[in-house]
Amino acid sequence: MDWSSLQTELTLYRRYGKRVLDVAGAAAGLLLLAPLLLLVALAVKCGPRGPVFFRQMRVGRGGKLFTIWKFRSMVAGADGLGPCITASDDQRITGIGKWLRRRKLDELPQLWNVLKGDMSLVGPRPELPVYVRGYSNVQRQIFSVRPGITDPATLRYRDEEEALTAASDRELLYTERILPDKLRLNLEYIQLISLRFDLAIIFSTLRTIPRSLGPKTSIAEVHAQPASRREREEASPRPQNDLPADAVYSKERR
Repeated sequence: MDWSSLQTELTLYRRYGKRVLDVAGAAAGLLLLAPLLLLVALAVKCGPRGPVFFRQMRVGRGGKLFTIWKFRSMVAGADGLGPCITASDDQRITGIGKWLRRRKLDELPQLWNVLKGDMSLVGPRPELPVYVRGYSNVQRQIFSVRPGITDPATLRYRDEEEALTAASDRELLYTERILPDKLRLNLEYIQLISLRFDLAIIFSTLRTIPRSLGPKTSIAEVHAQPASRREREEASPRPQNDLPADAVYSKERR
């Protein structure tokens, strides 16, 4: 296959094929996983008092807000009871919630978001408006695609909550080190979008559900050396005021 044919194939996938994969994958997932979804819903309902689902506003394609769905893994009203960042030792997480979050099963309702067109199976994880306000113009390029359930950054930071647990300043670690690195990985993904790459990410994600594979993200790895002034200027989010002032929400993290 010559270069022009490859470029045409990639363009077609970005414009049409990716959405076809999303609809087919999300519909199949909702049907095949219906018994599991029901069992998880019952388990959440039998736990601490509160709704089965957790809904929250996130920033999606084009910088537009949308409602993301998850199985509730924290006590009711947790978004108003603590910080935006959630570590593995957060007391707001319920017993069943710890089990769900460890296996990422709390994210399964987002298949509905994919079916609706708010999200993609693979794409940059959607953030809260409060964090997006600090994105640089380059980092905002991630809004050129739909946010996803999984992506390369999700795989690399699948043990993010454990890493945050050991940090003395969790918010600083997230905003200064983890988030800029995630955005870097997201921008790289956007340049490499293809059917083969998306399928590879999906299969890698599925392998991490039953058990954790590969090296974990440790606090030492993420925060081994302080960022230089130039690194902070280039990688750290810069204040932006594109979003309305009232679009601020607390965060139940992945």
